[in-house]
Amino acid sequence: MNTFLAAFWAETLKARRSKVALLTAAGFLILPIVDGLFMFILKDPERARTMGLIGVKAQITAGVADWPTFFQMLLLGTATGAGILFAFITAWVFGREFSDHTVKELLALPTPRGIIVGAKFVVIALWMLGLTLMIFVIGLGIGTVVTIPDWSPELQWASFWSLMLIVLITSMLVPFVALFASAGRGYMLPLGWAILTMALAQIAIVMGWGDWFPWSVPGLIASLSGASTERIELHSYIVVSLAFIVGIAATFAWWRNADQAQ
Repeated sequence: MNTFLAAFWAETLKARRSKVALLTAAGFLILPIVDGLFMFILKDPERARTMGLIGVKAQITAGVADWPTFFQMLLLGTATGAGILFAFITAWVFGREFSDHTVKELLALPTPRGIIVGAKFVVIALWMLGLTLMIFVIGLGIGTVVTIPDWSPELQWASFWSLMLIVLITSMLVPFVALFASAGRGYMLPLGWAILTMALAQIAIVMGWGDWFPWSVPGLIASLSGASTERIELHSYIVVSLAFIVGIAATFAWWRNADQAQ
């Protein structure tokens, strides 16, 4: 336990002392801010035109400025943005050892490699959780300031747990990013993988196979109302779980067998 805590503390210091934490927080904050801006525009398009927020010729023909719409947009934005943002975080946590040329020293430590990898994954998980809680709380504040109607405790908590489910499933897919950051010894391969899976996820949904493609599942959940996820069936969670197990096992195996001289 002491060995793991030491590895965890070292990974935490790396993240805290870098600018990546602030950049990812700023990037994720765009979601509730843009969501609130849309609500403001939908409430009073004429006022938005007067303030220069939209063009004079812009036509607002769809959408309602209320809490259900606000939460739905937040869920959809998270399903899309979290995939690339979480991939960026994971690629940085694992890939920085290669870009900073510290991987040889890391592999030479007496600390078991499995503990090092486990500490990295725990830091990533806490990082993602912190960002999720941040955007939800700030989103509540923005929605309150904009004063949109139809809020209810039931809607709030249903949307919160839907958001957490989307983030949980998205986070279960990042081990593949960690694997490609390790095997690719840097950032390019894992980020390319993230972009590829995002594109394939959209294609799978259009083709009607999204429920069988793990990277499509967060988007399918977000496309439902914030109060319901009953259309997502068991097999979708199974394929996500299998992807998680394979990604985790492959990442640990790579680090266990990595050559210190490379």
